[in-house]
Amino acid sequence: MEIDNTTYRDLSIFHSEEEYSLFNKLNLTRTAEGKEWLLRLFRAPFSDARRIRETQSVIRLILEKMPEWPDSISNGTLMVIAKFYNSGLGGIPSGKDRFTAFQYKLFHNPDFSLLRYSLTHFADFLRGMQQLVILFDADDTPQVLQSLTLRAKELIGKGIAGDLAARKKEAPFSPVETLHYGRYLRRHFKNSVFELIDIFGRIDAWYAMAAAMKRYQLVFPTLTDAAAQGDAIVGEQEESPRTMNAPEPGSQGQPYLNAHSLYHMLLPEPIPYDVHMNARSNFIFLTGANMAGKSTFIRSVGCAVFMAHLGMGVPAKKMTLSIFDGLLSNINVADNIVKGESYFFNEVQRIKNTILKINDKRKWLVLIDELFKGTNVQDAMKCSSAVIKGLIKISNSLFILSTHLYEIGEELRAYPTISFKYFETEVLDDQLKFSYQLKEGIS
Repeated sequence: MEIDNTTYRDLSIFHSEEEYSLFNKLNLTRTAEGKEWLLRLFRAPFSDARRIRETQSVIRLILEKMPEWPDSISNGTLMVIAKFYNSGLGGIPSGKDRFTAFQYKLFHNPDFSLLRYSLTHFADFLRGMQQLVILFDADDTPQVLQSLTLRAKELIGKGIAGDLAARKKEAPFSPVETLHYGRYLRRHFKNSVFELIDIFGRIDAWYAMAAAMKRYQLVFPTLTDAAAQGDAIVGEQEESPRTMNAPEPGSQGQPYLNAHSLYHMLLPEPIPYDVHMNARSNFIFLTGANMAGKSTFIRSVGCAVFMAHLGMGVPAKKMTLSIFDGLLSNINVADNIVKGESYFFNEVQRIKNTILKINDKRKWLVLIDELFKGTNVQDAMKCSSAVIKGLIKISNSLFILSTHLYEIGEELRAYPTISFKYFETEVLDDQLKFSYQLKEGIS
């Protein structure tokens, strides 16, 4: 799924203040390597159903296996392993007799202490990886996870490493064993252990996604293939009158989004929305006062679609959607004093680039908040009307556009693919009151 840095920032998927980002909210990894793998997944959401469903299968399996998940691998364990290879340990003698071990312990005590301390962490790591191999050793394990655990099994099965993995946790290392295992790990196992750490990092990223689903009670969305999409839409017509405008069964490659009780994950007390969009109703014209909830709604939809394309659950009671090829937003546009570019100029540039990009016959979700707010009302109305009338000609994508320019709504009623939604604001005792409820019509 194509998504640019501007959209990542607009949707707060990543944020300069990390605690306000979606990534930080969902990052329940246990290790730095897991965090790096989760970051890779966030940077490259999928755009094909097979890989999304495969990830969903992996997360479902991890959710089932969580009670049996090994707790012997921590970030501290992996840090000790890395330090072991980065330290300036001298040559470790190969002798297996007690005298050699005693000499080494006596004359190289700091190195000996580091060796013995590191061995306990190596044993914990290999023991944990062995548990994961056993946990996922089944024919119904998804292929992507099965290939990783098979490789881990092969690496752990190399003699001495296997002995460490099978060793009981409470068993202390004798001086002879300390030299024996330490020399092997130092001289022969470095590449293998870092490959195992990489495998664990990827599994840890999936574990974090599963843990987030459990903690925040997320649900897996249903992804519709192009051929089956029409049937899926028709099956939901009784649930939502808006889907009566859906394409006929069997229509190919139509954009589609149907969400029930969708909400924004970063809000402490979010208000849920129902969203229904398809090729025959592919444009939401959203109005409402400042602070009424327009931007939050737009971000809620964008974040949920993004999460669906990661292969994880979404913050909604139910969600069905087509696979989108890309996600674009126009929310937090800024001027550039250094380049001498005004706010309005950058708004125009962003819209221009968006239109050029989405004219490629692929399916896009386009989110636009307060179009042309950087100019006077009359020019903003003319520009907005022209852009909207151009965007609705692109039937292969879905659009949500918010604006204060409710005046242009009447002339847009002539276009059947535009749905009109608004957020209500009341004034009670000279105070603004926001219901944050999405309603039909124009504010």
